[in-house]
Amino acid sequence: MQQTLDEIHEKLIAHETEIMNLRKGYMVVNERYTAALASLRALTLSAAEAAKRACVAAERASTATEECVKAATTAADKEVIEAAESAVKAASASAQAAIEAASAASSASAAAAHAVAQQAEAISLQASAEAAEATKRATEAAVKAVEMSNSASALLSSLRGKNKP
Repeated sequence: MQQTLDEIHEKLIAHETEIMNLRKGYMVVNERYTAALASLRALTLSAAEAAKRACVAAERASTATEECVKAATTAADKEVIEAAESAVKAASASAQAAIEAASAASSASAAAAHAVAQQAEAISLQASAEAAEATKRATEAAVKAVEMSNSASALLSSLRGKNKP
């Protein structure tokens, strides 16, 4: 009987040691998980911020394109072809910048969405939604910039046609 009690006692000690080791392991895993979540949260917020900034850049490039089109139109009215050509080139460059900014917004939005897939937290979902909205706005600004750039190019072509003898 004593031997049986000793065996039970040994088994209890072994189980208690195993449980303590499992708890320690859980604590380590939990700490790492918490750190990974914090890192993903920061990534999500940074990606959303990048998307918003890229959106602002696309919108500003679109505004610059619009101003270049105005300059090209003014130059065309005064038959200053070289100034119109420069304005069209600037409009084209601004449109390309808007496209790049929209692409950056899209990449940042994708990063935010990926982070949300890894962690289902309300703040991450909101940041991802904001990044997606910023991407939409950036794309719209890029489309507008390209349309205006094309308009400026068409204006320059017609101006060149009028000035041919």
